[in-house]
Amino acid sequence: MNKIQKIAQFFSPAAFIHDTEENYQAIERLIIEQEIGGLTFFHSRHSAAANFEKRAESLDTEGTFEKLIGLINRYQALSKIPLLISIDGEYGLAMRIEKTPQYPFAITLGALKKDAEKWVEEVGYRMGLDMKRSGIHLNLAPCADVNTNPNNPVIGYRSFGDQTEKVAKLSFAAYSGMKKAGIGACLKHFPGHGDTAVDSHLGLPILQKTKAELEAEELFPFQYGIDRGVEMIMVGHLAVPALTGGKDIPASISRELITDLLKGEMGFQGLVISDALNMKAVANLYPEPGELEWQAFHAGNDILCFSDHVKEGIEKIAQNTSDAVVDAVFEKIMDLKKRLGVMETKVVEVPTFDWESHSQLQKELAENYISIISGEIHTSELQSLSKKGKLAYREFFTQEASRFSQDIKLEFSPIEQAGKVIITVFVPSHKPLSQFGMDQATLDEIKELAKSKPCILVHFGNPLALKHLGNLEDFEAVVCAYQGFEEVQEVMAKTLQGL
Repeated sequence: MNKIQKIAQFFSPAAFIHDTEENYQAIERLIIEQEIGGLTFFHSRHSAAANFEKRAESLDTEGTFEKLIGLINRYQALSKIPLLISIDGEYGLAMRIEKTPQYPFAITLGALKKDAEKWVEEVGYRMGLDMKRSGIHLNLAPCADVNTNPNNPVIGYRSFGDQTEKVAKLSFAAYSGMKKAGIGACLKHFPGHGDTAVDSHLGLPILQKTKAELEAEELFPFQYGIDRGVEMIMVGHLAVPALTGGKDIPASISRELITDLLKGEMGFQGLVISDALNMKAVANLYPEPGELEWQAFHAGNDILCFSDHVKEGIEKIAQNTSDAVVDAVFEKIMDLKKRLGVMETKVVEVPTFDWESHSQLQKELAENYISIISGEIHTSELQSLSKKGKLAYREFFTQEASRFSQDIKLEFSPIEQAGKVIITVFVPSHKPLSQFGMDQATLDEIKELAKSKPCILVHFGNPLALKHLGNLEDFEAVVCAYQGFEEVQEVMAKTLQGL
C-alpha cells in the first residue's frame, strides 16, 4: 500500500441511515476512490448530533435497523480492506436506531446502590453484543466526563455523575463490558467536558481551571482508564488554557494536549479518535478544505471522525507528514481492525433481540437504582388512606394514563378531600433545554399543590430536572426513578405498595 492509501485508513466519515440514494452513492465513491478506513453511522443528517427526542425533521423512520444492516453490507462489499464500522451509542443502539434495546442513561447507572461496577459492566456487555451482532465494531462511548456543572447543556445525563472516583470506576466498567463483548469502546471527551456551560456542537467551551484542579477532577477518570489498559480515547472540542500555554485552542487540535500531555505525561499508548470534525467548535476555524484534518492529525489524533473533506484531508496529511509517522499510525489502526475481527467481516443478517431478557435486566437495574431522595414513605399509611378515601393521585406531562397509574392498585379520591397526594412527573426531555421540556404553568401548578397538601413526588426522568420543581422540602417525600421505561414504572408501583 502506498502512503495515500495508508492515510485513508485514518478516516471515518459520517454515514446516514436515512438519506438520499445520491448521498449513499457519494459514500460508495469515498470507499472506492479514497479507500477510507471506516464509517461512523448516524440516524439522519438533522439528528447527527442528537438522539431520538423531538426530531427536527419529519421522515419515514420505518425499518431504520434493517436499513442500517443493508447499508453496512452494501458498503463493506465495496471496500478492499473491510471498514471499521462505528456508532455513537452511549445507551445502546437505541440512541441512534428506533426499535432496538435502550439501556439506562449513565446518570441513572451512577445511582446504582449495590455492585454498581458489576452491573455497569453487564450493561456495557449487553450493549456490545447488540452492536457486534449488527456488524458494528466500535462504540464511541462511554463518557468519562465528571458532570460537576449542573447547567451543562451537553453532558448531563450522559455522565455517571459528579463524583470523580465513581465516574472513573463506572466508565471503566462500561468500557470493560463492551470489550468483553468483542467490540471496541473509548473513554470520552478528553480532557473532560463535565464542567462546561457551552455545547461544543454549537460553540467552543472554555474551561478555566489550573492544571492541579484538572488533574484532581477532569483528568482523573482518563488516567484511571490508562493505568488499566484502555485502548482508545476520544478528544473533545473544548479549550483548556492551563494545558495549552494560555491559548483558547480546542483540545482536539492541540498538540500540547494530545501528544505532550495525553500520550507523553499520562502515558497513553492506544488510539486517539477525534470528536466529530463537523462540530462548530472546530469546523469554522480553517476555511481551507483539508486543513482542519491535518491540524487534528498533527495534534495526535489517529482516527479522524466525521470529516467533511476526506480527499483534501488525505492530501494535506500526505504533504505534511513523514512516511514513518504514517506507518506507525497505520499499523495501530490495522492492529485494531484485526483485534476487533474487522478483517473477517461477513455479510450481516438482521439479528433478533431477546426482549424478555432485556426486560428482566431493566427490572433488576430499576430495583437497584430507584432512590428515595428525601423524606420517608410508609406504605401501610398509603394503604390506609386509600381505604378511607383520603389519597389522591395526579400525573404530569403524560398524554395518556401511565403504566405506573395502572399498576398501582390503590383507590384514589379527588384532591379536595385527600389527606395526601401522590404526584408523578414524567419529565418530557432528558436535556436541560427549556426546563427539560416542562412548561412553567405546569411547574407552578405542581409547586402550589406541594404547598397546599402533604405530597409524595415520584420523579420519572433526569434527576437534574428536580431543581425546576421548587423547594423539595415542600414535598413530604421525593422518589427518583430516573427513567420512564415501562419496567421502571412497574417496579416503582410495587415499591410504593410495599410489594
